[in-house]
Amino acid sequence: MRMTILCLAAAAIAAAQDPSKPVLRAGVSVQMVTAPHAVEMRAADDLDATVVAITSTGKVYNGTTVVEPQSLGTLPAPTIYVKADARAPVQMLVSVLDALRGKTVVLLAAPPPSVPKAGILPPYGITLTVPR
Repeated sequence: MRMTILCLAAAAIAAAQDPSKPVLRAGVSVQMVTAPHAVEMRAADDLDATVVAITSTGKVYNGTTVVEPQSLGTLPAPTIYVKADARAPVQMLVSVLDALRGKTVVLLAAPPPSVPKAGILPPYGITLTVPR
């Protein structure tokens, strides 16, 4: 009986760590714009990915923590994933990009219309290099 429970537990752990499926984590929900030329950005789902969100009201989050845009320049990650709500103030997006000068920034977007909407989709985005 103990061996059966142990085998079932091991199988459940192995299934939970399926690398082909993204790991869900806490974050800020936004309605991203659709970019027809966006490409898959699976690295945005990595547990150590730095994701900055800009809400429709202009609040900026690093993960789930509200931050000031100018503080983003100290983020240690070489690539920052930015997901902005389609209704976010443009000036706030410009402020975030200005704070991220010298870093690689991926602007996350909703999947292009040509992508079949079946199951959980990977993140999509466009890579920018913000010059110093």
